[in-house]
Amino acid sequence: MAKAKQSSLSEEDIDHLRAELAAGRPAQVWFTSAAVGVEAGRSAKVVAFTDPAEGDYIQVRPTGEKDELSFSPAELTVEKPAPRKRTPAPASAPEPAAPAPVEHIYTPAPPPAKPKPAPAPPSVERKPAERKPAARKQAKPAEVTVTLVSTAEGEWTVDVQWGSRRTLKAAPVAASAVAQAAKLLPAEVDEAVDSVLSAARERHLARVEQLRAELEAAQRALDELTAEGT
Repeated sequence: MAKAKQSSLSEEDIDHLRAELAAGRPAQVWFTSAAVGVEAGRSAKVVAFTDPAEGDYIQVRPTGEKDELSFSPAELTVEKPAPRKRTPAPASAPEPAAPAPVEHIYTPAPPPAKPKPAPAPPSVERKPAERKPAARKQAKPAEVTVTLVSTAEGEWTVDVQWGSRRTLKAAPVAASAVAQAAKLLPAEVDEAVDSVLSAARERHLARVEQLRAELEAAQRALDELTAEGT
């Protein structure tokens, strides 16, 4: 019986895989016979999508490996292959019984002359043909985008976008750490960060002066009330 050919990924399959990956549930796929460098029917997990114009834009991690490889939709399928059936070995036929010996009565003829044995041809050792391993596709490195966001109060957060996945969102960062990092970057970055920090310092200083004045006024009022009560 001919083996059914697995269908490659359709547009609906790719949309489903993208939705599962965005929800944090990497879906499982299998390699078709068109996949280069891997065995057909082997399973893998989808880890990322790159630009479809690249052709091999689906990044997967084969089961049991740590490397991420890139493949095209024709090399993958969402149809799980059927398990292979083992063909039982045919039962060996019983050995025929040995025939009973038959006694022959004959007159022996003179033995023929023995021919000289021909020289044996030299033996040639054959080496097995070397098979070149199939070239494996290496996953293309994903781009990383780091974004720093400041507030009017001088608070900072950081976002990290790794390829199509956001690995960090609005994580708080100390203003001192931002200032130190900015000094190692181009002057335009240091100038922009310093302007934000300076404005935040001025607002907090004005607030401290206001609170100090309110505290002194409250202290004087308390002293007057205490003096009147004595």
